[in-house]
Amino acid sequence: MAFQILLNFFLAFTWMFMTAEYNGLTFLIGYFFGLVILYILRRFFDRRFYIFNVLAAIKLLLIFIRELILSNIAVLKVILSPKLMNRPGIFALETELTKDWEITILSNLITLTPGTLVLEVSPDNKILYIHAMDIKDAEEAKQSIRNTFEKAIQEVSR
Repeated sequence: MAFQILLNFFLAFTWMFMTAEYNGLTFLIGYFFGLVILYILRRFFDRRFYIFNVLAAIKLLLIFIRELILSNIAVLKVILSPKLMNRPGIFALETELTKDWEITILSNLITLTPGTLVLEVSPDNKILYIHAMDIKDAEEAKQSIRNTFEKAIQEVSR
């Protein structure tokens, strides 16, 4: 992916030098033409077209923002309720992620959402132990994490 980005920048700068206009608009036009050229030549690269990864990263960011807002509201409800009826608990999440950076991002995203905290990662990097402030169903929480964060991270990395 990094090679494709650098190649696209190189094509954009080449366009600027060929047209002998050195401004932002010329760079953007060159960048667009570079995107078109890279898209046409995408089958010659060993990885998929990098714009798909960029869009997947933006999608991951939007999912995180949505989960952040929803978990803030849930924590606020627990805090402002007259009686504490929350049920804290710890559950184990088996992950399909294999790379260290994927597991690190998943752990950070879970920890950054209020009400959850990754306590430990197993030595084989397959299981995350997560503490939740209010957990009604552990399986539902696992599926929620798998269907949001883990799936989005897989889209970015593959």
